[in-house]
Amino acid sequence: MALSLRQKQLDVIVRMLHLNQQQQQPSPDGGEGQGEDEAYKILVMDAPCVSLLSPVLRVGDLRRHGVTLTLGIDRARQAVPDAPAVYLVRPTPANADRIAADAAAGLYASFHINFSTSVPRPVLERLAAACAASPGAARRVARVADQYLDFVCLEDGLFSLAQPRAYVALNDPAAADADITTLVEAVALGLFCVAATLGAVPVIRCARGGPAEMVAAALEARLRDHLHAKPNLFTETASAASFQRPVLCLFDRNFELSVGVQHDWSYRPLVHDVLGLKLNKLKLPAEKYELEDSDKFWVANSWLPFPKVAEEIEAQLAKYKQDVDEVNQRTGGGKVGVEFDGTDLIGNTKHLMNAVNSLPELTERKKMIDKHTNIATALLGHIKERSLDGYCDCENDMLVNGTVDRNTLLSLLRGKGTKEDKLRLAVTYLLSFETPPSSELEQVEAALWESEVDMSAFQYVKRIKALNTQFAAASGTATKSNIVDWAEKLYGQSLSAVTAGVKNLLSDGRQLALTRTVEALMEGKPNPEVDDYLLFDPRAPRSGTGGQFKGPFREAIVFMIGGGNYIEYRSLMELGQRSQPSKHVIYGATEILSGVEFIHQLAELGQKAGLGGGSSNPPPGPAQ
Repeated sequence: MALSLRQKQLDVIVRMLHLNQQQQQPSPDGGEGQGEDEAYKILVMDAPCVSLLSPVLRVGDLRRHGVTLTLGIDRARQAVPDAPAVYLVRPTPANADRIAADAAAGLYASFHINFSTSVPRPVLERLAAACAASPGAARRVARVADQYLDFVCLEDGLFSLAQPRAYVALNDPAAADADITTLVEAVALGLFCVAATLGAVPVIRCARGGPAEMVAAALEARLRDHLHAKPNLFTETASAASFQRPVLCLFDRNFELSVGVQHDWSYRPLVHDVLGLKLNKLKLPAEKYELEDSDKFWVANSWLPFPKVAEEIEAQLAKYKQDVDEVNQRTGGGKVGVEFDGTDLIGNTKHLMNAVNSLPELTERKKMIDKHTNIATALLGHIKERSLDGYCDCENDMLVNGTVDRNTLLSLLRGKGTKEDKLRLAVTYLLSFETPPSSELEQVEAALWESEVDMSAFQYVKRIKALNTQFAAASGTATKSNIVDWAEKLYGQSLSAVTAGVKNLLSDGRQLALTRTVEALMEGKPNPEVDDYLLFDPRAPRSGTGGQFKGPFREAIVFMIGGGNYIEYRSLMELGQRSQPSKHVIYGATEILSGVEFIHQLAELGQKAGLGGGSSNPPPGPAQ
């Protein structure tokens, strides 16, 4: 079974929109369903649920499912007393109060309440008590359901839990244990929603120590408790053989920092990083675009290097012009004053019909070409203004080849580019070499000061790397679990990166450490890189490890705690495609971050730790 997360989430949403009645084979693109509930209805959502719905259903799709109005729960709404209302909201006390108030006021004929995840008992009791206290409110509530939809599915193989700044929250030396526990439980609940939507109980693997182990333990406990209930969300798949289950590989962002900050030269990461792609939507100064699976050009070309994409746009424009010319010639567009006999007239009529039939397709192609021409033009402006090609080349040399041209590096740090570009380059330099020459490192720091770059992120990564190296050197033959206790925040830092060893913090050739590790976990063979990874199996007996299954796996869910990116997503997709037989990998993260967004989180942590500071401070002296 292929794990089609987007389709399964869409199926749940469509069933919900039809008042939780089974429909006759709804189409994959959100097409029409059949049933008695086709009368118009109101859809009421909170902001997080708008975000999870928008990548899978458009306004037109909602109308085909009988939704005529989509409204925000926190806004003033007029009564539509003859229409049913479908609510899709997070299970918060505020939302429960608002729903109860709407029911008491009789805003709608009936209330079909859907919570995006498991509703806590106190919230459910609050809603019930408020409805019971108002005459008529309770009878208007037709249904209350947990839908386990609390994740944003951007593509078939890409999802986000939309939990911002998780990296800062987990690595903040001043974070309270209760705050960390709350975040860990929220991540575990989001992953439970993913598993519930897929209908599959995964085998969980993670490195020892740090947020990954904490999330793994919390998720296993939640899954195990749920499986005790009969029936449960996984009852239908309970008899599935172990090899059909996916493996869930949990990682912490510190596992491979460089990927989070580096520049990339591919079309999709560039659009995300430079132009601010969010929820598959792109806003340019003059236009708004959707970039998703229905855009054939995007699907076919978005992973190509930017120059190749520009060439493909030109090629498609030339082909379009050629096809238009052919249509004009066939319909006599260039023949003026030519007389036709009967045979010519019949032939010309056929050409005219063909031309009319081809017009919609030609029009769509032209819209697609114009769209990507505008996007590429906007990208090109940034590339030239910021010398992004130079940044990509320099970082690639460091990360892949392990070399750097000092003059090129320093000229970039002193030349074009935003302060974030320069900071990302400098951090990439730090993470590319285990022991960079001290004179070179001082020149890099001096160049950053000259460019008035805040040093907080740079100094933060420098400290993490130094401590990481110290622990790796001191560990000797000891197990990695003994190196550091994450919860104690040694040296005021939560160094879960230590558990992976310095070799993962530093770049290791063309293949990402993440992809290499996932491949080893899916193979399930003895491998020194993953032999000490923990295994959690919610279906296995609590006592002993005899029933635990270590692979091989054909399907994997890879989740990055602290923020993911399109570079890792691409690498994991390539892993699935090149494997024989092919593997299926879904990639998710607490949030999908651009390099700029992640460098800001590193800077915030540096400032919290009292490192770096603004450009007004003098350059640091020699290391002690």
